[in-house]
Parts: sequence; structure tokens; C-alpha cells
Amino acid sequence: MEWTGFLFLMLALKIPLGMLLYLVWWAVRQTPDEEPEPQGEGDGGSRVHRHPRRPFPRRPRRGPHGDPEPAAPPRVRTTIARARTPER
Repeated sequence: MEWTGFLFLMLALKIPLGMLLYLVWWAVRQTPDEEPEPQGEGDGGSRVHRHPRRPFPRRPRRGPHGDPEPAAPPRVRTTIARARTPER
């Protein structure tokens, strides 16, 4: 059992390390992509949208024009925990 564990640690776990080194080597050798030249005259990438966003829907009205405001939840009193006195 000792030799199989040793071989596993020394050989099999080196495969992911070798793949990582190959991936880094491949990424370093890549050339950057050339940017395409602009064709014709454009608007320069204006930020004005052709279709502006619609506003959010209004909240429902409260008071005389709509439903009354929901009732407040009932209040709960908390109890005060008292320290126990040591028995003598």
C-alpha cells in the first residue's frame, strides 16, 4: 500500500500541474486580436438610447383615494430574565 500511495502522489498528481503549465505557456504565446477599423462615420458611441426606459409603475394610493394603510402588528412585551441566585 505504501508504494502505490507514493507512486500516486509522485506521478498521477503531476498531470494537472503539467496541464496548468501547458495552459500558461499557450496563453503567453497568443497574439492579441487586431481591432477592426471603423467603417464610415459614426456617432462616436453616444449614450442616448433610441427607446428611453419607461418609469416605474406608481405605488398604490393610500388614504381617501385607495385602500387604508395596513394595521400595525400587535406589540409584544419581552420578559426580563433575572439571574439565578446560587443556593447555599
